[in-house]
Amino acid sequence: MKVKLLLIGKTTDPQWLALEKNYEARLDHYVKFQRVECPAIKKFGQLPQETLKEKEGELLLSCIDKDDFLVLMDENGWVRSSVEFSHFIQEKQLVSTKTMVFCIGGAYGFSAPVYRRANVQLSLSKMTFSHQMVRTIFLEQLYRAYTIIKGEKYHHL
Repeated sequence: MKVKLLLIGKTTDPQWLALEKNYEARLDHYVKFQRVECPAIKKFGQLPQETLKEKEGELLLSCIDKDDFLVLMDENGWVRSSVEFSHFIQEKQLVSTKTMVFCIGGAYGFSAPVYRRANVQLSLSKMTFSHQMVRTIFLEQLYRAYTIIKGEKYHHL
């Protein structure tokens, strides 16, 4: 299975970017991983929220193939433990999911067409984090899931 992380915009803080790259390098040991950054919409602060979500949604949907299993990282998604998340990943591997796409949207969430396309919505927490932080937290949890699947000592059960 291939795992793709689909993002709006780039990570601008060099410390967060270094952490992201660290976990991405670790993931290469377990899974074929790809990071796809859609460019941020120009003058996004001047657009109405719905217009911005629609434009971002068009960008995101253009990066998703029809057979991809799409997981939206969304504050209203299901919340699971790290172990439950690893079981979810393992289940998708066992049913021969070709590509699983995890998507972190823009500041205002996703457009209606993106929600309709999604297979699952996942929340990392009921708390709100900056998009820069969410990227690192998600990558760490994805790495943790693979170490759990392999029975490695990174996660203490």
